[in-house]
Amino acid sequence: MKILVSACLLGHNCKYNGSNNKNDLVLELAKKFILIPVCPEQFGGLETPRIPSEILGDAVINEAETDVTYEFNKGALKTLEIAKKEGCKYAILKEKSPSCGVNLIYDGSFTGKLIKGMGVSAKILRENGVKVYSENEISEFLKNF
Repeated sequence: MKILVSACLLGHNCKYNGSNNKNDLVLELAKKFILIPVCPEQFGGLETPRIPSEILGDAVINEAETDVTYEFNKGALKTLEIAKKEGCKYAILKEKSPSCGVNLIYDGSFTGKLIKGMGVSAKILRENGVKVYSENEISEFLKNF
């Protein structure tokens, strides 16, 4: 079975600051599943490294106060296209990300404050029937198998 996974969790240096969020528990999933790496922000045309972005209302704004909603939406649609093409019914995504956050995102103030919410890609995946989990919910995800 194929699982969509935030590429940064697999050690790809695609995080906004050019690094990654390598997660050994996520990497362990490769023993049971085919992992399909995605980085919606790169898919949307944003560079790595890039200015940090946060969701503010219905928009995604970067720290330089530029509206990058278009790029985030473009990346989300490309991510959904890949999920459909690959037949992915599940996704493991990076919590707190404005693209991939499943339960928590930053509040748009760039002060580190978290609020309940979903990233742009996580939301579109869920709306289209993909079951999304954060890297903190691996044990919950594994209950499906």
